Amino acid sequence: MKTSAVGRWRIVEMEQWDQDYVDMDAPGHITFRKGGTGQLHFGCVEVELGWRAEADTGRVEFTFAGFDEGDEVNGRGWAEMQGSRLTGRIAFHQGDGSGFVATQGRK
Repeated sequence: MKTSAVGRWRIVEMEQWDQDYVDMDAPGHITFRKGGTGQLHFGCVEVELGWRAEADTGRVEFTFAGFDEGDEVNGRGWAEMQGSRLTGRIAFHQGDGSGFVATQGRK
């Protein structure tokens, strides 16, 4: 599962939600840990990830499960490197979807 996406990424842009919502509770982030686990947090969403990298492209595909304002949610998404940024998309099962942009560091 080699990919340059491993690490904690600060969400700096989402299509569906403004930055005030993304950072409402804490700075929005997506984290890919070695071993195929991770976490996604933005707004009232707090979910755990299971991910894998595509061998030929390094693109990361993931599923998630957790909570949004106390309601159970799940879904899927993908992410890939675009220069020094991580871009991707999340989709809640039978719900909203959004593209996102993330950077490493404290920006």
